[in-house]
Amino acid sequence: MSSFSRAIVDLSESLRAWRLWSLLGWLEIRQRYSRSKLGPLWLTISMGVMVGTLGVVYGTLFGQKLGDYLPMIAVGLVVWNLFSSIVNEGSQAYMASANYIRQVRTPRLIYMLQVAWRNLVIFAHNFVIIVIVLLVFGVKSWAALPLAVPGLMLLVLNALWIGALAGLISARFRDLPQIVNALLQVAFYVTPILFSGEMLRGKHHWIVALNPIAYWVDAVRQPLMGVMPSGLTWALSIGTAVLGWALTLAFTGRYHKRIPYWV
Repeated sequence: MSSFSRAIVDLSESLRAWRLWSLLGWLEIRQRYSRSKLGPLWLTISMGVMVGTLGVVYGTLFGQKLGDYLPMIAVGLVVWNLFSSIVNEGSQAYMASANYIRQVRTPRLIYMLQVAWRNLVIFAHNFVIIVIVLLVFGVKSWAALPLAVPGLMLLVLNALWIGALAGLISARFRDLPQIVNALLQVAFYVTPILFSGEMLRGKHHWIVALNPIAYWVDAVRQPLMGVMPSGLTWALSIGTAVLGWALTLAFTGRYHKRIPYWV
């Protein structure tokens, strides 16, 4: 069996074991807030405070209308939190599950799906903030809203292959998670989360034009704000997902048997 075929088999086995990784992801959230009165609602409260504070402060600094800026930053922060959490936690997934990997024969990518599911549950909690903001300030076009679903799928797929690839390399080189965390902090400031791409029209627009994360975020944010994403946004999001997963599966299949020894 070739390395790529081995990775495909691992992925299919991981997807079939959805009961296991969904249960593990949900249990981690419950354990984190097991003795809390509000439980996972603290996730929504903390994100809501951040959205409100940054929306008012940066909206005033940038001279933006609150009705336009607050929905943009609300969707941007919630979507960014999903993306960055999957990448960051994915880079540590194999190390965090070292005991399972060494003792139980399980598909490797199951731990990446666990990370994605856990953060999608958190995203569902935080999505309440987006609903409230959109209800208060309105939606420009309801026709674009359904496109947020495929946009979200593409964002998760891109975040997941990055996290899976980083997790594989991190199992061998333990300094990589710190590098990933630092790169995510830099990416946050150069990705249009607290600002829009239109604010950089001119000589600095290349910061957005050459940033693939900006297109992944826009694939989700623009439909929620009633704007139809461009063809370039869809093409780049789909293209990076296909190429990224091909690369990740190739590496996973090649080093599949070495992961238990690395962790």
